[in-house]
Amino acid sequence: QVQLIESGGGLVQVGGSTRLSCAASGPTTSNYPMGWFRQAAGKEREFVAGINWTGGSTSYADSVKGRFTISRVNTKNTVYLQMNSLKPEDTAVYYCAGGAYSRNPGAYEYWGQGTQVTVSS
Repeated sequence: QVQLIESGGGLVQVGGSTRLSCAASGPTTSNYPMGWFRQAAGKEREFVAGINWTGGSTSYADSVKGRFTISRVNTKNTVYLQMNSLKPEDTAVYYCAGGAYSRNPGAYEYWGQGTQVTVSS
């Protein structure tokens, strides 16, 4: 059984930075492509960033490009989302997802429980 556990986030000031981590456990999780999604209150879940299993290919939503960086350390079965220059509109619950390299949330097989990021002005 694959489990994804997010950590990090919390309350951050506008213009600040924070890093989310997603620790994966289960068989061959280091071979899974991974992604980060977010869901703001009253809105649909949206793609934030994705990374293939080697880490050699990444993809970003236009709204976060140049501010967020996705990375992974396969020896630790962990994926990271470094978030810089945060804006109030980045406030959302952030979810780690595994099993696909896609902007479509329906393509992913595994999901974490989510972690709240609140950007205050």
